[in-house]
Amino acid sequence: MPQKTVVEVNNLKKTYYMPGGMSQNVLKGVSFQIEEGEFVAIMGHSGSGKSTLMNTLGCLDRPTSGTYLLDGKEISKLSDEELALVRGRTLGFVFQNFNLLMKRTIADNVSLPLLYQGISKTQMYTRAKAMLEKVGLAGYENRIPNQLSGGMQQRVAIARALINNPKIILADEPTGNLDSQTSDEIMTFFQSLNKQGITIILVTHEPDVAMYAKRLIRIADGVVEYDGSVKEYMERQHV
Repeated sequence: MPQKTVVEVNNLKKTYYMPGGMSQNVLKGVSFQIEEGEFVAIMGHSGSGKSTLMNTLGCLDRPTSGTYLLDGKEISKLSDEELALVRGRTLGFVFQNFNLLMKRTIADNVSLPLLYQGISKTQMYTRAKAMLEKVGLAGYENRIPNQLSGGMQQRVAIARALINNPKIILADEPTGNLDSQTSDEIMTFFQSLNKQGITIILVTHEPDVAMYAKRLIRIADGVVEYDGSVKEYMERQHV
């Protein structure tokens, strides 16, 4: 049975225009497809264009030219309101800095994406509680973030990303603020989510983190330098 394509970018370009007529071409014609259920790592040095690509994939920025189909929808043709709706229903985000509200409870943080869905606070709490149990944080609903370790805070962020049952998780340097043992635990958890059928797109600059993925897309100077097996690439680099 053929897999469904959930991300398709064709000749994607992004140019930033600056005062004085200056411009910077950050993405210079990026093309690839990601199938449902894949675990893909995107790597590249600082300034390679990987962050701009991630922002585009996350519908946080629009390309200058080229096409981006997310779950079959051409993103460039959507209004800001439609874009927000697609983003909320299709994508879950996990960031390096957790981005938690430090004065709100863990349950409040996890249920944040549900605020504008017209469901009751009781329903929101019930769903948040179930999601926290899924990430191994049952019983932590009423604590606040600074009562948790960094790894636990990232699990809260993952629970928040999962609350709307997204098809795709976009993880931007999710282990950047974690020690190596906690990093391994979080990446193993991402693998378990992937085995459940969730598509994961991971941005990282760390080869040992990328090794948890199955496929690597390496960006260099705004173009795709490599697209294939993570293991094969690392073996070539003797990592």
